[in-house]
Amino acid sequence: MDSKKEIKILFWIAAIFVLAYFMPLEADRFREAIMAMFDLARWYAKEHVILCLLPAFFIAGVIAVFVSQGAVMKYFGAKAKKWLAYTVASVSGTILAVCSCTILPLFSSIHKRGAGLGPAIAFLYSGPAINILAIILTARILGFEMGLARIIGAVMFAIVIGSLMSLIYRKEERAKRYEQLNFPDSTEKRPMWQTAFHFFTLVLILVSANWGKPAEGVTSGAWYWIWANKWYITSFFAILLVFSLIYILKIKWQWVVIPAVATASSALITSLPMVPVLVGITGLSLITLLDRRDPDNREWTMASWDFTKQIMPLLAIGVLIAGFLLGSTHDDTAMAGLIPNEWVSGLVGGNSLFSNFFASVVGAFMYFATLTEVPILQGLMAAGMGKGPALALLLAGPSLSLPNLLVIRGVIGTQKTIVYLVLVVIMATISGLIYGALF
Repeated sequence: MDSKKEIKILFWIAAIFVLAYFMPLEADRFREAIMAMFDLARWYAKEHVILCLLPAFFIAGVIAVFVSQGAVMKYFGAKAKKWLAYTVASVSGTILAVCSCTILPLFSSIHKRGAGLGPAIAFLYSGPAINILAIILTARILGFEMGLARIIGAVMFAIVIGSLMSLIYRKEERAKRYEQLNFPDSTEKRPMWQTAFHFFTLVLILVSANWGKPAEGVTSGAWYWIWANKWYITSFFAILLVFSLIYILKIKWQWVVIPAVATASSALITSLPMVPVLVGITGLSLITLLDRRDPDNREWTMASWDFTKQIMPLLAIGVLIAGFLLGSTHDDTAMAGLIPNEWVSGLVGGNSLFSNFFASVVGAFMYFATLTEVPILQGLMAAGMGKGPALALLLAGPSLSLPNLLVIRGVIGTQKTIVYLVLVVIMATISGLIYGALF
């Protein structure tokens, strides 16, 4: 009998018993926190899962299956030009749906194969910081200016921190350039323009379907026009996806037409946009899983499913925790959580140096699964967190965590890891101060 395992089981049984025994159900704040937890979860399920998360998982699957690691390496590996390497590495996060821990294996392999420390660090930071899903959710839930600040800040962070790391350890980097890189050049299965067309078609479907409503009273302009016609625009991109599935992925046209017609029919039958989206996603999953011409098509859906299994449970946990501790605030709903607002405002309220620094340090050591930072920050801001500290936590949190730092230490050593951590905290603090002063 494994005594450690049995003790662990006993501990969890005792912990659950104590929690249930002393649960303060008679307290009004506790009951409201429970209601806030489920209210926020319901709102996320209605507003974000079907239209936003599910299409994004398929986009992540395209990167995992149709773009080879060699193709990515040649753009920001040690053989690439610096300006190209940093540019590609700093924006690579927009096409990845990974958290601070998921990015580590690719970072480790890139570093071990001889990629420059600067581009590798830029990729390590940008991967979790600015994936396309996080950008859309941040802008949609926390405000357009916060989403824009996250994009600009994350790209600048990636380039500046990567460049500083390369400068600080320039002697090691100079020696590495003389070493032979053994990573072989790889040939793509199909022309790059075809993969890019398929990828960006999915991205445009995601963006158009989630185009946010303009500010109250705005009835003209490009933003309003796109929002008013977003489902017609989304339908146009869906037609392009049909073309891509037939011409690029080589799926039988009969198989593609059937779910396409079913999707269009469901859109005519109901006014609920999530119904045709669900029908389309179901049809796409079936025709790719059943395709026998190209195993990559089945692998695409399986990779998307892997992302779903990885992210969805963590996101659900993050939403529930955020609602319980910090309350539910959306639309006209305002339900208090367990943590009093004055606690939050006392530590991260306003725009002081301490509040921004505190938010940066907490973000650097907390673990944020992909996208969980958005509902958590939503609750914190509703509880009194300043906009500056919110951005500081948003820039430091998703890309760093305690488990993340421990793994990075094993790859690049203790000293480089500490330098990386300090650079992220300092830049997040400064960015928060500037953003808080402007907004």
